[in-house]
Amino acid sequence: MAYRSVARTTAGTTTPFIALLHVLRDLLHVGVRFLNRSVPKRTLLIGGLLALSLTTAFAASDLVGGQGGNFGSGGCIVGCPDAASTPKAAPKAAPAPPPPTATSAATRSMITVSAIQAAVGYLFDPFLAKGALLAIEIAALAMVGGAILGLILALMRLSTIRAVSGAAWSYIWFMRGTPVILQIIFLYDALPVVGIELDSFTTAVVGFMLNEAAFSAEIIRGGILSVDRKQSLAAASFGMGPLLTLRRIILPQAMRAILPGMANQGISMIKGTSIASVIFVNELTFRAQQIVGQNFKFFTVFAAAGVLYLVMTSAVAVAQYYLERAFNPETERKQRPALAAVIESTDRSLAPPARNLLWIDAVRTGDTPVPVSDDPFVVCYNVQKAYGQKEILRGIDLVIKRGEVVVLMGPSGSGKSTLLRLVNHLEPLDWGQITVDGKYVGYEKQVGGGLRPTRNLAKARADARIGMVFQHFNLFDHLTALENIVEAPVHVYGEPMAKAHALGLDLLSAVGLAAHADHLPHRLSGGQQQRVAIARALAISPRLMLFDEPTSALDPELVGEVLAVIRRLAKAGMTMMVVTHEVRFAREVADRVIFMDEGQVIEEGPPNEVLDHPKHERTRRFLRMVETRAE
Repeated sequence: MAYRSVARTTAGTTTPFIALLHVLRDLLHVGVRFLNRSVPKRTLLIGGLLALSLTTAFAASDLVGGQGGNFGSGGCIVGCPDAASTPKAAPKAAPAPPPPTATSAATRSMITVSAIQAAVGYLFDPFLAKGALLAIEIAALAMVGGAILGLILALMRLSTIRAVSGAAWSYIWFMRGTPVILQIIFLYDALPVVGIELDSFTTAVVGFMLNEAAFSAEIIRGGILSVDRKQSLAAASFGMGPLLTLRRIILPQAMRAILPGMANQGISMIKGTSIASVIFVNELTFRAQQIVGQNFKFFTVFAAAGVLYLVMTSAVAVAQYYLERAFNPETERKQRPALAAVIESTDRSLAPPARNLLWIDAVRTGDTPVPVSDDPFVVCYNVQKAYGQKEILRGIDLVIKRGEVVVLMGPSGSGKSTLLRLVNHLEPLDWGQITVDGKYVGYEKQVGGGLRPTRNLAKARADARIGMVFQHFNLFDHLTALENIVEAPVHVYGEPMAKAHALGLDLLSAVGLAAHADHLPHRLSGGQQQRVAIARALAISPRLMLFDEPTSALDPELVGEVLAVIRRLAKAGMTMMVVTHEVRFAREVADRVIFMDEGQVIEEGPPNEVLDHPKHERTRRFLRMVETRAE
């Protein structure tokens, strides 16, 4: 009824209240248009409207004088008359409340508009803005320093050296278990005692950084552990060192798990900078307190400060959104036409040497077979390997000639895959020795006999140029097919990018995947992924190829396309060790078949002897089982 009375009284006029309603209506229309846009813009809009409503409410409460539930009676905060010294007046009958009038409604509308103006004025106050900037500087420096130190602590926690991992765990335990305010006060008071003089700003940055490092370390460690270990194994097989693998392979994939936690830490850091006021850092909250100490408008000033905090934290949320999109392999990538132009315009003088293109052409066309040399290329002597108490390899003696294709067969757990990893030094030897082209891979002779690991194992693997294709492909999930192929040539062997891309396109064409160069692994079928893996292994110009059950993870319909590529490689004269259960493939391609069981070589010889006329009962039993499954 009151609203109707005001409406009738003010008919034909536009009061400030009605004008305010018109403004809110226009803002609502703008908001609807923004809601049809991206998620970050919707987040900023909703947050801004909420902040504006809170600021308006608090500001109106201050300007009205606290009526309706503010501090004390009638909104009095300071300078209130003493109730004990004020004489009590005789009680009077309460007058009837006056009817609402147009004047009172207009007054309230004007007060609301004035409250908004006052709140907006504080939002753009240079004094508060400088405090907000100081809070951003403290948070940014502390987060960057804390992330770097946290990465170091995370790697220490993952170390196999107990003293290193124990030291990192102790630091994290202490910093997470004590309040950050006590840590900052301790630094502020203790550092001058030992002769280190830091100003309040620097002390706050250092204190927040040291505290943040403990939390960041566990977030980063969790992200690293979320990446499949096979990614590191694949990178190591191409000669990538630990730091290069971390930077190029592990961290880009771990960022999807790291970013949400780090964004939360960044938001908490911005809000937590208010703690720095205990050591007299003149940041946003401290400056808001100074203003309130002069005008006593608690809610208006602090609401404005809250809106500034909300704006800063919203910026972090928006950055998180775009970073997660950038590191999300499900996000469709925009193709770069300039890259194709660069490759097309590449001078043919930058192309790989002719000797490297011979086997690419052979893979593409399947030319006349290359005869096998009599020179020993891979020599294994008394190779032994155990995991704990379980013996995996028991004195393997094996010689593979240059250009020979050797197929290793046997039941699961017989040591076939372990032998391949020992050849490429992905696993250390327990006893014996292995040479490739007359050289040790990752070992060197020591004085007095025996072998010792080399200092730079990654370089030793790269120099050996041994390509490896894994059972489960092990493609780098965050890289396209072409990027997978050029990764090792560019970052391990230092090939120019244009030359590596030209080689990569040639290889993809050779395995029939030229049209899939820009596809991520999860967009490819199993057979296509394995062919990309073969092309990736060939990109380093290998002298030896290792295949660890390359078709066991594929559907029967996809096996043929992978085996066809391996057949062409065999005809090209590539020296290969292939672990497989494909009897027909072994019969067609292998120069020699080796049957292993319980870590020993049971039988070996030409395919027609071992597969068609096996001498050992264990070999016959295994082949019968394989033929039964094939049927």
